[in-house]
Amino acid sequence: MNTRTTSSLGKAASASPSLHIGKLLPYLLIGIYFGIVFTKSEVISWFRIQEMFRFQAFHMYGIIGSAVVVAMISVQIIKRNKLRDRDGNPIVIPPKEMGKGTRYWLGGTLFGLGWAITGACPGPMFALVGNGVSVMLVTILAAVAGTFAYGVLRPKLPH
Repeated sequence: MNTRTTSSLGKAASASPSLHIGKLLPYLLIGIYFGIVFTKSEVISWFRIQEMFRFQAFHMYGIIGSAVVVAMISVQIIKRNKLRDRDGNPIVIPPKEMGKGTRYWLGGTLFGLGWAITGACPGPMFALVGNGVSVMLVTILAAVAGTFAYGVLRPKLPH
């Protein structure tokens, strides 16, 4: 078996593509599962998103609220049980630096505007592509470009 050294980790990794695909398979299956859940729960529905922004229905708020509760419980389980990742390294959740708050209202406003205009946030964008809405590829590319721009501009932004 051929091996090569991974420069960033300093570990030997197999050059065989099948090993890499095998390691990624669980994530692919979880992604497919979430795509199905997003579709069946109508999270990817533009009409549901518009209802939410117009305060006409509780549906999306219930989904988002339950996701927040699950995340809070999950973080507490990770912290209290000192869980480790699949490589055996401790999972460390650093304390949040609140800063001046500008990044929250400005970032939230930009995120919300993008969500309202496109009718999708990051997770459902991929589910929409999986459902045949190929125009969402433009939205995904724009989201990646925006993330890249933020990474470049971050040192100059008010945090």
